[in-house]
Amino acid sequence: VQLQASGGGLVQAGESLRLSCAVSGRTSSTYVMGWFRQVSGKEREFVAAIKWSGGNTYYGDSVKGRFTISRDNAKNTVDLQMNSLKPEDTAVYYCAANQGPGVYGRSWYDYWGQGTQVTVSS
Repeated sequence: VQLQASGGGLVQAGESLRLSCAVSGRTSSTYVMGWFRQVSGKEREFVAAIKWSGGNTYYGDSVKGRFTISRDNAKNTVDLQMNSLKPEDTAVYYCAANQGPGVYGRSWYDYWGQGTQVTVSS
């Protein structure tokens, strides 16, 4: 499975940004797709996840109500819509995949994209 993240950039606080993860290779309906973020010197943090089959979604506490994860089965993409961005959302964002059933723990995820930088200025 190969993952390619895109869509990062520099925005001001309160603005929105949409990240996209292109998924290629052999996947199955049991897969869980996730987004994590990492600030230099800190642990990689869970942001959101979605089950490929059924579309159940899960969010980290710090992004609930502001971020929305979605998937497009036909295009094989997983998007992260980020609204009301804050300076503390600044990080490198990674998309990830695992064969299930784990959702929140970083150790569940077997496949990682290259990361895309999101910077939110105050």
